[in-house]
Order: sequence, then C-alpha cells, then structure tokens
Amino acid sequence: MATATACVAPPSTSTSSFLLLRRRLPAAAPAFRCLGAAPHRRGRIQVALTSEVSSDDVAAEEAAAASKIGRRVRVTAPLRVYHVLKAPNLDVQGMEGVVNQYVGVWKGKRITANTPYKVEFHLPVEGQPKPVRFFVHLREDEFEFVDNE
Repeated sequence: MATATACVAPPSTSTSSFLLLRRRLPAAAPAFRCLGAAPHRRGRIQVALTSEVSSDDVAAEEAAAASKIGRRVRVTAPLRVYHVLKAPNLDVQGMEGVVNQYVGVWKGKRITANTPYKVEFHLPVEGQPKPVRFFVHLREDEFEFVDNE
C-alpha cells in the first residue's frame, strides 16, 4: 500500500504549530508530488496554542481592570481619530468619557491588545438634538481618572 507524504512548508515565525494527519491512500492511487499546491484530499489540521501565563495572573489582571470600568476619564495624550463621521479629524485630547470595557483578556486568556481600554465619548454636534456617541480604544498612559466632585 502507498502512503501519503506531507508537504513541508518553510518554518514560519508564528507561535502556533500545525499538525498534519496522514491518511493511507488506496493501493491503486497514483503517487503525487508536492508542487506547491495541496492535493484535493480532505485532511484535518490541528492548531496547538500555548499560554505562558498562569490563570491566577489573568484573574488578577481582570480584577484590577474591573475596578476601572465605569469610571470617568480625561484624555491626556494628543490623539486624533478619524472614524467619527460627524466630526472628521477629531482631536480627543482633553475630552472626558467613561471607561466602558477592558479588552486585554478574552475568554480567560490574555490577548495582545495594544489599546485595551474601550472608552465611550459623547460629542455635541450643532444641528442635532442628541450628542454623537463614539468609542475610542486607549492605553492606560493616554488618560487620567477624573475625580467625581
């Protein structure tokens, strides 16, 4: 019986590893060569993800971030956003908003969010009865907490 051989791709820089499962070909099947394209056979690919962080560290990070959700903040860094249609090229430095969500932990695992704090802002626009609501993702060093006076 002939056996299928796996095509080996050049090593990648990704941290995920792929495991290819081999299947036996029928005896009458012709042998094939890897020419860059995979054969039209169905195979299974398994992805192995490893985490170097303990669950206690992630739980502590979530608890620390949970105390900041709902607090009022002021943006201290010069930052322009372009996704607000009613106010293109908007500078949010000095604006006040509310921390809405922490996205640095997802399903109990730490993810590499560069700007993990989702902050909600309300911008009054001339000619509209209600202010425009928009969200901006910020790092912790780009805002300061405003004391409730």
